[in-house]
Amino acid sequence: MASGGVVLQARARPGTTAQHAVDELRRALIEGRLAPGERVRQEEIAASLGISVAPVREALAILEQEGQVTYRARRGYFVTELDVADLREIYELRAILEERAARHALPLVDEEAMDRILLAAKDCADAVENEDVAAELEANRRFHLALLDSPSQTHALRLVRLLWDSTETYRAMYYNAADARRAAVDAHDRIVAAVRAADPDLLVKELDRHRGEALTRLEAVLSGSGAE
Repeated sequence: MASGGVVLQARARPGTTAQHAVDELRRALIEGRLAPGERVRQEEIAASLGISVAPVREALAILEQEGQVTYRARRGYFVTELDVADLREIYELRAILEERAARHALPLVDEEAMDRILLAAKDCADAVENEDVAAELEANRRFHLALLDSPSQTHALRLVRLLWDSTETYRAMYYNAADARRAAVDAHDRIVAAVRAADPDLLVKELDRHRGEALTRLEAVLSGSGAE
């Protein structure tokens, strides 16, 4: 961890104190204030948020289940580090699950669902325009999950969310590149066109293309050749 420690903001706390800690830790991960391999110092986090250590510990247990932090015996929690093999496995599993979910969800896309998809795509594009990486990541996640949402996909979506969250820190790293942000907006436009066409094969093709481009960029980040 950097010598100055990580300072989280004690924002207004909707919901539980533990959920507040989860939200702020996620923000620190996305914004790069907690980087892969860094130790998460629970006492410092608690002091920054103005809460006790117990809800921070609760929050870290939730993030551990999502794969975003890793517990090491007698050493504490660390931000999870991934290698290229981990990343490829995660993206291969996502491809299988997301194709299944997309094919089930597409026939159920009604006007309300389309509005959610379009709003998320617009929010993502606006965040790119404003160079707000945290807002883009939130809108990007909302966009993709809205595409896959259907009542019959409870277990598939739970696994997709788990796999998605496990790479969010790395996704934030490559979204620091302006060309990556623009490429994501273009990909979303193609995906929306496939949804409008009600074409499941085209939708899966565009999702695979978008995911493949992201994987290539993430592999570059992990190899040290893609960061800007």
